[in-house]
Amino acid sequence: MSTIEQFRHETRAWLEANCPPLMRTATAEGELVWGGSQVEFPSDDARLWFERMRDKGWFCPDWPLEYGGGGLDAERLAVLEGELRRLKCRPPQINLGVWMLGPLLLEYGSEEQKRSLLPPMARGEVRWCQGFSEPNAGSDLASLKMAARDAGDHFVVDGTKIWTSYGDKSDWMYALVRTNPKAAKHEGISLIVLDMRSPGVKAAPIDLISGKSAFCQVFFDGVQVPKGQLIGPLDGGWSLAKRLLQHERKAMSKFGEISLPAHFHLLPLLREYLPQPSTQGEHALYARAVANAMDEHAYGLTVQRMGEEARAGEDVSGLMAIMKLTHTEQERDKFEVLLDALGVHALGWQGEAFSDQQLAITRGWLNSYALTISGGASEVQLNVIAKRVLGLPEAKKADGQKGAAV
Repeated sequence: MSTIEQFRHETRAWLEANCPPLMRTATAEGELVWGGSQVEFPSDDARLWFERMRDKGWFCPDWPLEYGGGGLDAERLAVLEGELRRLKCRPPQINLGVWMLGPLLLEYGSEEQKRSLLPPMARGEVRWCQGFSEPNAGSDLASLKMAARDAGDHFVVDGTKIWTSYGDKSDWMYALVRTNPKAAKHEGISLIVLDMRSPGVKAAPIDLISGKSAFCQVFFDGVQVPKGQLIGPLDGGWSLAKRLLQHERKAMSKFGEISLPAHFHLLPLLREYLPQPSTQGEHALYARAVANAMDEHAYGLTVQRMGEEARAGEDVSGLMAIMKLTHTEQERDKFEVLLDALGVHALGWQGEAFSDQQLAITRGWLNSYALTISGGASEVQLNVIAKRVLGLPEAKKADGQKGAAV
């Protein structure tokens, strides 16, 4: 038996013994486990799965051992991911730091930053949020104004961030700040990390159309941030932000995969409510549903291919750029088909008059539109792909000036 096959055998045996049966089912609403200082578990099995994967170092299986990871090479990481899919294991934790900031720190962080920030992240002890967008700097992120003023051995941060996911529940934030107001807008930006418990930080939840309040506006009033928490070079944050956004788009695509419990999926529901389509409209609904299912399958295969190419050292930045756009648009289309097919059986808001199915579909439908905006609106993503991936020239405006790419 080869060493890889031996690893596969050992990994399969370990997962079979350590992943509780309940953790091999679809994740229902409210059952996600967010790592952090105030981690909450929906069940004892969720706690057990979290602790066992943490102790194994498999929250971050391919990170170096000295930073709290599992130390797996690309080939062994592929085996682990395959075995997790085979058993349909739930993610043991959700952690934006692991998905987004961690890879950036491994690439650009100082050794001191890696040793101080990565191990707590890899143990699920710190919950991270992202401070990028501002009230007047969303799609045009480089227009941000939140300032970090040099005060000797620290920065003084003033301003506000908006659409900060779980800002009221997070321990730390990674944020873009303006450190040189006189420089060109892309050149005077830096990336910092800060403790959300610092004096002067206030997070205010924002109510959403779906009824949830995952997003916050965060206010900063004279917040002191040590200079050792500057990531990368001073005024060099824009290139780091672009790199981090590649990881963000990949992470955003994952949330669509858990938007509905397994028994609420499109084709089974369609067969339940339209067992024998007869009209032209009903046949058209089935055609839309099948097309959506095929697109989802193709997306899943593309994710696997991207992972294999990344582990082989190939450039997957082009693929990463399309992942968030593709999957969030697919999710929105799926919910549109569900609503067209199920009608009143798919609509509900709150109270005992509505079934779990109605509540899940309605809120999932509303949230699917939010996901096409958060992490970069679809229209912005199309411009990014056109310019950065396909290399298309910028369109010219009527006055001859360059405009956005088409």
